[in-house]
Amino acid sequence: MIQTSQNREQLPRTLAEFLEWEPNDGYKYEWNDGEIIKTEKIKKKHLALIRRLQQLFFHTISFTKGAALIMEQDVMLTGLQMRRPDLAYFSGEQIDNSLTSDEEPIPAFLIEIVSPSDDAEKVEEKLVEYFKSTVQVVWHIYPENQVVYVYTSRKSVKICTDDDICSASPVLPDFEITTNELFALPS
Repeated sequence: MIQTSQNREQLPRTLAEFLEWEPNDGYKYEWNDGEIIKTEKIKKKHLALIRRLQQLFFHTISFTKGAALIMEQDVMLTGLQMRRPDLAYFSGEQIDNSLTSDEEPIPAFLIEIVSPSDDAEKVEEKLVEYFKSTVQVVWHIYPENQVVYVYTSRKSVKICTDDDICSASPVLPDFEITTNELFALPS
């Protein structure tokens, strides 16, 4: 069981309690059918990578139509699974509809930055969950190895290194970058 220094004895027992829970211990938490999953937040050293991805997104047609690439947004995959991908793409229509609908929008494109401390089984488990929902493209970025795995299904993956182009197509055909450009040091 997960314990926090803030509240050792009272952890959320229901999804409703979890959604109201606000631990302040430097970690992010996900919910999977009653299980609280503790993960590390995005590391400061990855902020330049996040900025580069955000800047690339600002040049897409989708951005001009009100879409957003949101960092660590709660994503309800099912009534029992709430995940917090590092970056999640929401169309302008999804954002507008969320203002008037109780239905939770599920992004079609997600980005996870995978750290050496991440459990490979848990990374794969989340990938399975994403593709069981309506997610169409997932990027797994491995900064330490400078490689990006671009998934369009669990069985269809492109491993990008060097000058390979990482693309969010078919969701965002104009969101693409070479691996070298993605990991280039800021000048």
